[in-house]
Amino acid sequence: MTIVSETKLAGLKPQHFLWQVQDRVAVIRLNRPDRKNPLTFDSYAELRDTFRALVYATDVDVVVFAPNGGNFCSGGDVHEIIGPLIGRPMTDLLAFTRMTGDLVKAMIGCGKPIISAVDGVAVGAGAIIAMASDLRLATPAAKCAFLFTRVGLAGCDMGACAMLPRIIGQGRAAELLYTGRTMAAEEGHAWGFWNALHAPEALEAEALVMARRLASGPTFAHGITKTQLNQEWNMGLEQAIEAEAQAQAICMQTKDFERAYRAFVAREKPVFQGD
Repeated sequence: MTIVSETKLAGLKPQHFLWQVQDRVAVIRLNRPDRKNPLTFDSYAELRDTFRALVYATDVDVVVFAPNGGNFCSGGDVHEIIGPLIGRPMTDLLAFTRMTGDLVKAMIGCGKPIISAVDGVAVGAGAIIAMASDLRLATPAAKCAFLFTRVGLAGCDMGACAMLPRIIGQGRAAELLYTGRTMAAEEGHAWGFWNALHAPEALEAEALVMARRLASGPTFAHGITKTQLNQEWNMGLEQAIEAEAQAQAICMQTKDFERAYRAFVAREKPVFQGD
């Protein structure tokens, strides 16, 4: 009996961003480089739906969110999102803000590690996409800003007030969310927002090296790790320890666990297959 049908996403042909899959690594690029890659209503929705579909994808193990034309993402398009929202009824506005939050939920819940590789600007929703990724690489020229207050909005957008303090600390997050100022790359690296900084010409190659390393690992177990990293935010220590005990017992039933043991005994490198 088939419980959930397999989903193949390598051949996906999105309308509002670029998509490429190689070696079980999907690379996403927003495709409006002339405008520094802003988001629109349609690209938000298509990204949300794609990350939701990744839960069931059997041919993608890791996602890299890459820059295009020297920039990552300039946030919501001023003319195609911000302008049309002016004067709309509250029900429409709430539907939009819930949709943008659903993108973050889909990224968190997709079951695959996500690596953001940031060059140029990552501001507004672009900063959120980087924040919601599991790992973040950048160039020394990367400029990251949670600039919502600069357009008259609160800093609590798409989960920023919950997630950013956990990455860089409450005081640092509060400063960025209140002021909307740009976090320089070296500053973000020192604070732990960026895992590493790389030269622009090396950024994507380094991201792909990291992605392929994860894709060659025990990918079922990586999905468990991602789940626990996110769910344990809301647990006490005793709950977390018990949840991890159950999670690890599940992983011990996988063939990858047995493969690792047999490879160790044979003094070989294990070849994981994700089952």
